[in-house]
Amino acid sequence: MSAPPNSKINIVNRRAAFHYFITESWEAGVMLTGTEVKAIRDGKANLSDSYCYFRDEELWIKNLHISPYEHGSYSNHDPKRDRKLLLHRNQLRKIFAKTKEKGVTIIPVKIYESERGLIKLEIGLARGKKLYDKRESLKQADAKREIGRAMKDFN
Repeated sequence: MSAPPNSKINIVNRRAAFHYFITESWEAGVMLTGTEVKAIRDGKANLSDSYCYFRDEELWIKNLHISPYEHGSYSNHDPKRDRKLLLHRNQLRKIFAKTKEKGVTIIPVKIYESERGLIKLEIGLARGKKLYDKRESLKQADAKREIGRAMKDFN
């Protein structure tokens, strides 16, 4: 799943691709307050240390940092509060069953705005990379960068 082309919001968890193999992904809604939505539309969110967990058959996200809205009032939100993710019950059951495997976790990959103007979170089923896998990722990124430089010089 990818963000719609006209979406202004595109907050990506870059550390996710480096530290994990993402095997499956789902689109989830997020229960947000008004000031949180406005802060996300300003691009003031950070996914780097966040993760998802189950509590009472519901999926929650922890450590998603949404900075306080600068034009907010006394009722501004708590930046690191736990937020409930909205998925269909059959999707929740499927995800819960897959997280019972050893070494599998759920991490947020991206925040974006849907065509209908709703804030969506792409979550992925992830398995941790070993050190040699991370080295391979760095080599691929360097090769991609070199190709980009060569193409820029060629034009």
